[in-house]
Parts: sequence; structure tokens; C-alpha cells
Amino acid sequence: MLKDVVPRLARVGVLWFAGGPGIQQRLALKELRKAAIALEVQLHEIETKVDSEGLEKAFQTAAQKQVNAIMTASARTLLTERSRITALAIKYRLPAMYPEDEIVAAGGLMSYGVDRSDIYQRAAFYVDKILKGTKPADLPVEQPTKFELVINLQAAKQIGLTIPPNVLVRADRVIR
Repeated sequence: MLKDVVPRLARVGVLWFAGGPGIQQRLALKELRKAAIALEVQLHEIETKVDSEGLEKAFQTAAQKQVNAIMTASARTLLTERSRITALAIKYRLPAMYPEDEIVAAGGLMSYGVDRSDIYQRAAFYVDKILKGTKPADLPVEQPTKFELVINLQAAKQIGLTIPPNVLVRADRVIR
């Protein structure tokens, strides 16, 4: 998706959060490494702390490495700093993609991630089954099947980026 928005994409910075990446971050980084090879894009993994100083240093590092865009490895801890992260992406004029749509609502450019409303509906289905007597161990483990693309046109305008029509058409939600 990011390559469709930034056609000359050659280098992507990926922020991951210090303190030992959790399983979700490790899996995200593993998949991003594979995608970078397939898309012939250099991936710069940038470790950061979730505080103002750490985030500023991370974006400075991204600028030094001359990345064309930034992504964040999935980490719920970053949600507490979403305003700061989106402000830094705008300050450094970096297109940024996030795994959580809450960050786009706070001013981020775009997100592609699990459709949380679908997950909550599936959870209700499981609760219903358990309340009707099904043993939790007898229920299958499910992976998410619905994902959503959210784009913030205001954020795009702030960094001087035009979102191509073919990407806008694929968006589940567009923030104007």
C-alpha cells in the first residue's frame, strides 16, 4: 500500500519499541523484512523508546538514513503517544503507515490493520458459545480475516502528498 502512495519508495524506516520487542512486534518485523525483499525496498529498523526524547531521536535517525516513509511495528503502547508520533511524521514530512486506525484518527496518514469491530463480534460469538456450555478448549483458535485501510487526506495535504485515486478507491474509510 505504501509503495502505491509513494511510488519512488526505496527506503522505509520501521519504528519498533525498546524494552524487548513483544511477540506481536517480532512477527510484524519478520513479515516486513520479507515484504521489503519482495518489493526491493531497504528496511531500516529504528529502535525507539516511547517518550518524547526517544521518538524525536527516532525521527532524526530516519531523516539521517534518508527514508522515504515510516512505519510502526504494531505495539499498543504507541497509542499513548499517537499525537506526538503523528506530529513528528508531519514535522519531518514523512508519509507514515500505522497498524492501528486510532493513529490515523489522531492525524496519521494511513493505517492498514485488523478490523477491530469484526474481532469484537467474533469474541461475542465465543462468549455466547461458552455461556451455552461449550468448553473453551473445544473452540477453534481463529486468525483475523477482515482488515481495513484508513486514509487521512488532511495529513496527506500537510506533508504535500497526493493520494492516488486507485488507493482511495481501496480505502474502507477516508478522513477528509
